Amino acid sequence: MAPKYSDKFRRDAVRIETSRGLTLRQITSELGVGVSTRIKWAQQHQNDDLMSGPHEDVEKENARLRKENRLLREKKEVLKKTTIFFAG
Repeated sequence: MAPKYSDKFRRDAVRIETSRGLTLRQITSELGVGVSTRIKWAQQHQNDDLMSGPHEDVEKENARLRKENRLLREKKEVLKKTTIFFAG
């Protein structure tokens, strides 16, 4: 009979592969689980990281990135105008 793994263990196994950059075979041999089992876990927990954690932090980060993006676009426009001025 196959051993029962906790949900936390399964999530951690999925996270290890993505964060450490190891191959599927390396992860399965380290954890002692089959490749098909590990693939099934990845499918079950693929969206866990997207929905976990406080969402207000994500919203603050998105606002910061939008502001930074706007400022960089403005700088780009200034540089374009400067280049045209000095080229002409």
